[in-house]
Amino acid sequence: MGEQRVFGLNDPQKRRAFSKRLLDDMRAMEYMLENDWFETDTMRIGAEQEMVLVDKETFRPALIAEKVLKDMAAYKWMGSELAKFNLETNLTPRVFAGSCFSEMEAENLEQQRITNHILDAYGATTVLTGILPTLRKNDLNIKNLMPIKRYKALMEAIAEQLRRSHFELSLSGIDELKIAHDSPMLEAVNTSFQVHLQVRPKDFAKLYNMALALTGPVIAMAANSPMVFGKRLWHESRIAMFQQAIDTRKSSTHMREYSPRVHFGTGWLEKSILEIYREDVARFRSLLAAEAEEDSIAKIKANEIPNLDALQVHNSTVYRWNRPCYGISDTNKPHLRIENRVIPAGPSVADETANAAFWLGAMMGLSETMDDVTQNMSFADTRDNFTKAARYGMDSKFTWFGDAKFTSKDLILNELLPLAKAGLVKQNVATADIDRYLGIVEERIQKHATGARWQLRSYTKLLEEVTEDEALATITCCMIDHQKAQLPLPEWELPSPDDMKMYHPGNLKVREFMTTDMVTVRSGDLVELSAEIMNWSKLRYLPVEDKDGHLVGLITSRLLLKYFAQKGKMMESPDAINKDIMLKNPITTSPDTMILEAIKIMREKGIGSLPVVNGSELLGIITEMNFLQITGRLIERLAAKE
Repeated sequence: MGEQRVFGLNDPQKRRAFSKRLLDDMRAMEYMLENDWFETDTMRIGAEQEMVLVDKETFRPALIAEKVLKDMAAYKWMGSELAKFNLETNLTPRVFAGSCFSEMEAENLEQQRITNHILDAYGATTVLTGILPTLRKNDLNIKNLMPIKRYKALMEAIAEQLRRSHFELSLSGIDELKIAHDSPMLEAVNTSFQVHLQVRPKDFAKLYNMALALTGPVIAMAANSPMVFGKRLWHESRIAMFQQAIDTRKSSTHMREYSPRVHFGTGWLEKSILEIYREDVARFRSLLAAEAEEDSIAKIKANEIPNLDALQVHNSTVYRWNRPCYGISDTNKPHLRIENRVIPAGPSVADETANAAFWLGAMMGLSETMDDVTQNMSFADTRDNFTKAARYGMDSKFTWFGDAKFTSKDLILNELLPLAKAGLVKQNVATADIDRYLGIVEERIQKHATGARWQLRSYTKLLEEVTEDEALATITCCMIDHQKAQLPLPEWELPSPDDMKMYHPGNLKVREFMTTDMVTVRSGDLVELSAEIMNWSKLRYLPVEDKDGHLVGLITSRLLLKYFAQKGKMMESPDAINKDIMLKNPITTSPDTMILEAIKIMREKGIGSLPVVNGSELLGIITEMNFLQITGRLIERLAAKE
């Protein structure tokens, strides 16, 4: 969950003092490594569960995390996350053996049960998903940042590093998303199931490289984040979203390279965890410092275990997808861990546990059959596998050992699942656990099923009958129902509109309802061209904008009828342009207007459309057809109840 007692580093003197502590921590770690201070006789696993809080009626984010944390102060496993609609729980570290996975699942389910019991009082519930389908860009306003000093300092520090005027997001999949945002809060869209593996120092480089090699296949089989702001993008859009959310670099005409703080890595590890820390300190300026930093060198001299606060704070602001971690066990011995950050939250607790079992088993199985993964594949192929898996999920094709080419299905079923099983057997994991969790993975792969594919197929199917907003709400509703029923993904059916008992559009804002994929014209275009465009596109209202995207007028079917009637009487020029006939000051609305208010405006003014603007910038349009789609569904539901 990270060190909360931190501050920014605007003061040069404080920055130099922190740098000194950071160097001391690295020297202290080097000493501990050289003198065998680390725990080596136990291998533990652990996990962190991130979740989204949503309203039970609208399935939109519920901004109640601060209240819930106060209510759950007695539960030490509960913690905050970046946004007011996120929480995180810590699962107990346990020895990697026996019934560790069924115990992990049971503990996670119990924590979810307790959390949802508290949430009931707020009319809210948890949902486990990589990116919440109903999330909207306006949910990521900086005002929705949790009021915790660390988060405020982090947002300010990242913003200060920005080399351009805003943060940019550009992603293409089935749809395309290209937006700008004024803060790093885009990071808050991501929720994960982060899995930890404790390793011995002498094995760290070998196992870390294996974690890099396995990252692509793990993403492919676990992908669960295909929807961002109603757009169908990458199967695991978290990967690109997180990198771009805090990417402070800018485009340049020169070829100088700047490293992103969120990254896969730059090469294989050779000998030690220290290589990662040294590279990260060299490449990335410190963003935060801890308030109560210890003197780690003095502790070493006193034969005491240091916390390495400065190193841990710096490490927490460099986001490797396989992150090195330092900690102190309950045995009062220091230990090293590899944290797998690519596994998304969901689709169910059982699926998450199966994903953890697959990765951990494959790590152990591969380490038994191969001494050095770097001799069997290039780092470039590993990184390419990582990117392809994030884009295409189970539809990816991988380059594997010895330059062999595999589909995701063949690689996982024929190569990695047997390795994972052997690895879990080696760790003396209970046979029932191995069969249950690897069985879930195998069934998903056989069916070519991931959470991402379920969401994409569900959305496409629902759009044939309902609006975009209702489709996203229905998907979220069904996710929650399946999770509460504790069903693993292979048992999930595609949803239908009837799966959501009641849709509540009255709480929507215009921005969540408006049409943004618009056809527009310019004021200097021919009226006849506008008429043909409206005919071809079956439109009754056509916004007129200037070259900068500002609304300057509106063409309506009624205006066109009047124009052509006058033209027939030779009273209008045959070469008239839009400027001659358009409504020059159309009534507009803002994206934050409530839908009920928009309906009231249209009814009182006797108009059939409302262009949506921010200032004069055209953002979208709502028409009576938008409302007809919703009212039609509501009438059908009411009729079904009678």
